[in-house]
Amino acid sequence: MKRWIDIAGAAGAIVLFSPIMLLVAIAVKMTSRGPVFYWSDRIGRENHVFRMPKFRTMRVDTPQVATHLLANPVRYLTPIGAWIRAASLDELPQLWSVLVGDMSLVGPRPALFNQDDLIALRTERGVHRLTPGLTGWAQINGRDELSIPEKVAYDAHYLAHRSLAFDAIILARTFIKVARREGIARAGSRGA
Repeated sequence: MKRWIDIAGAAGAIVLFSPIMLLVAIAVKMTSRGPVFYWSDRIGRENHVFRMPKFRTMRVDTPQVATHLLANPVRYLTPIGAWIRAASLDELPQLWSVLVGDMSLVGPRPALFNQDDLIALRTERGVHRLTPGLTGWAQINGRDELSIPEKVAYDAHYLAHRSLAFDAIILARTFIKVARREGIARAGSRGA
């Protein structure tokens, strides 16, 4: 049932947000050199690697590490990168990952392929068995302000209590958080 909800939700959201996605794509292309999308290697269900798209908010010469590990991440932002991140518009292409089954609407956020500490803790707690999500319990309970052990604790809570009703609560709270821009670290310090 969850997979059918993911497909219907992602397809509907792609249709609904396609005008915004087109405008963001044009703005990215017009304001910086390089592709519109940034495809990053992420850790999916059972620790399999998949390619996840985002609208590119950083220059093409940015090192492939979590943004908080960069010495001065702001210097790598494109002219409109901070705004795209603050509005969470960079995440919209991940609807494609939901549609093809690499991600779900709700689940733990997918780790970067080189976030060994996060991957190890999730595997230890059994969270690696879940399909990663566009949003999740950790996302609405601190997002960028949480330490890795705190994120994994929230992910483990979701694993133990997951249900369609819980997913509906998480989705509703996500829309509220995004609208209020709550839990988003200062532009440039957010994870890749």
